[in-house]
Amino acid sequence: MDYLEWKRRLQNKVVEQLDFTHNLQDENVLEAINHVLLEEEDAKWESLKMIKRVREDIFCTLRRLDVLQPFIEDPTITEIMVNGAEHIFIERNGAVKKAVVRFESKEKLQDVIQQIVADCNRVVNEASPIVDARLKDGSRVNIVMEPVALNGPIVTIRRFPNRAITVKDLIEKHSITVEAAEFLKKLVQAKYNILISGGPGSGKTTFLNVLSGFIAPEERVVTI
Repeated sequence: MDYLEWKRRLQNKVVEQLDFTHNLQDENVLEAINHVLLEEEDAKWESLKMIKRVREDIFCTLRRLDVLQPFIEDPTITEIMVNGAEHIFIERNGAVKKAVVRFESKEKLQDVIQQIVADCNRVVNEASPIVDARLKDGSRVNIVMEPVALNGPIVTIRRFPNRAITVKDLIEKHSITVEAAEFLKKLVQAKYNILISGGPGSGKTTFLNVLSGFIAPEERVVTI
């Protein structure tokens, strides 16, 4: 049995049971999924692991960011790159590799994109094909749609660690020396102009946040 076809068939049954005229909660969707799985003949011959997988996949498709949701919830992943429906790449510990999952269709990827931009009151379409947004956890999202994107919708999600990185962390990772950290601290406290530059993913925002930690609590900070 083809897993994607089975999941799609179960998902259609779940949708038929949901009343979209009301404000659906996660519990309502999970209840409908459980009901469909209990009545599904094919599910009786599947392992508990497979039942759990299809349950989570259907829920993420209907209520979350579909195949991207497990990556969003994985704290070890720092970047998610989607180049069309069939090509998803993830960055973990500085290494990029292609994910084994894919979107069911280009239309499903577009649905996820519209969900992302709607959550932060943004719009993306053919007339305005490029947009920057943020997920609820603060992750930065860049979206490029057709006609600018030639190979289908492109989504890049840049994630941040749960705990703010400090200058001590940079020193321990040998990203900066103790002497350089002390010198930069004095420059910040003396209110010097400091320019931070670098390519995508090089750590500009992280380094800026570290330097801002040197600003005295009573100082006024203006962010532009």
